[in-house]
Amino acid sequence: MTRSILLTGGLGYVGGRVAEWLVRDPGFEIFVTSRNPASAVLPEWLLKDHCIKLDILNDEDIKNSCKDIDIIVHFAALNEIDSLNDPGRSLLVNGLGTQKLVKSAETAGVKRFIYFSTAHIYRSPLEGTISETTIPRPVHPYAISHRTAEDFVLAANRQEKLQGIVLRLSNSIGAPINSKVDRWSLIGNDLCRQTITTKQMRLKTSGIQERDFITLHDVARAVSHMIQLQDDAIGDGIFNLGGENSMSIIQLATKIQERCKLMFNFTPPIVRPDPLTGEKCVPLRYSIEKLKATGFNLKGNLEQEIDNTLIFCKQQFSDC
Repeated sequence: MTRSILLTGGLGYVGGRVAEWLVRDPGFEIFVTSRNPASAVLPEWLLKDHCIKLDILNDEDIKNSCKDIDIIVHFAALNEIDSLNDPGRSLLVNGLGTQKLVKSAETAGVKRFIYFSTAHIYRSPLEGTISETTIPRPVHPYAISHRTAEDFVLAANRQEKLQGIVLRLSNSIGAPINSKVDRWSLIGNDLCRQTITTKQMRLKTSGIQERDFITLHDVARAVSHMIQLQDDAIGDGIFNLGGENSMSIIQLATKIQERCKLMFNFTPPIVRPDPLTGEKCVPLRYSIEKLKATGFNLKGNLEQEIDNTLIFCKQQFSDC
């Protein structure tokens, strides 16, 4: 039996890579959304009539997008930069928009609703051991708006109106599906792009803070896993999604430096400010034990994702 799956933001950075992975499964019929399907750049693997118009604040669009859909994977949201610039709109789009979509999904009989949240709902900066039992203390408008959206999804799950799942994503890394996807503010992508375009990596901080990195390959695999997860394994619906791969920003930059040397035979220098007085690194462990207990395991190769991102940047941003 084929299941119809709607990915809001399915042409974006994370959503695009997930859609590209899911479309390979003959048991899934994949639909994605765009605010303007007529002008959207569609990948060759997506049928034109499988791109649905959706303004997340438009009730009619939301109602139409949920028709005959079995599972929704909700990526569409204002990013961290836009959220900081306009916190009110962030709450409106990420919070109220999600509430509207959840309500419409309930009415349409959608069985499962998977919401992509962020690890930053826990705290800022991310430090120490963090599991799903860690009390959320969001600070950034982006994190606050996602925490608000989470509550609507989890409330629907508790009330058994649909199967609501929240995935709290750490720092993903990997190449987007095309050059129109603008997510070069993400640290791994930014460093890869700098390497190709400026032949150096310039950090905004000392780089000693740790972050957890997960490949987009594993993010896509995790979504497929959650789509097929048995009903009785959902529980309260909250799952951390990370790569069990914490490293400092300077360690990531050094790894990119090494891959660049192997692939392109040059070593980009790393430029960074000195650590602040008293600044120290607090180790980070972003636990995904709860997700692994459902049968999921990591298989992604960080070096391969870095290589592919460097190659993408060279193709798109450099003629050298």
